[in-house]
Amino acid sequence: MLLPLTVAILVACAVLLLLAAHRLWRDRLIDDSIMVLSAVIELALIVQLVIGLAQSGSIRDGSERATYIAYLFTVLVVLPVTVFIAIKERSRWAMGVVLGGAVVVAILVARILQIWQLNV
Repeated sequence: MLLPLTVAILVACAVLLLLAAHRLWRDRLIDDSIMVLSAVIELALIVQLVIGLAQSGSIRDGSERATYIAYLFTVLVVLPVTVFIAIKERSRWAMGVVLGGAVVVAILVARILQIWQLNV
């Protein structure tokens, strides 16, 4: 597991959270900056998936390995779904969905790191 990549993903999620919160507060809809930042996070999550799958054999406990792999795949789905909902939803709560998605991705990435650190 690459700690710098994980930290970069968490920082990018925090930036996305702040950007979505600002747009929610200003009653704005989704724009290109949120979509680009979400795409960058998604690319980083794909890199994390590849590296995580390559190193998953280092986790000794089989159930923890399965949980680790499940988190790696699950985290990939969150941002595309939230961005899609934000595009379709034409109210101020579209940014609330993106904000929630950023929080969920950050929690899942932190949990992936926790599983890795406890079992390797």
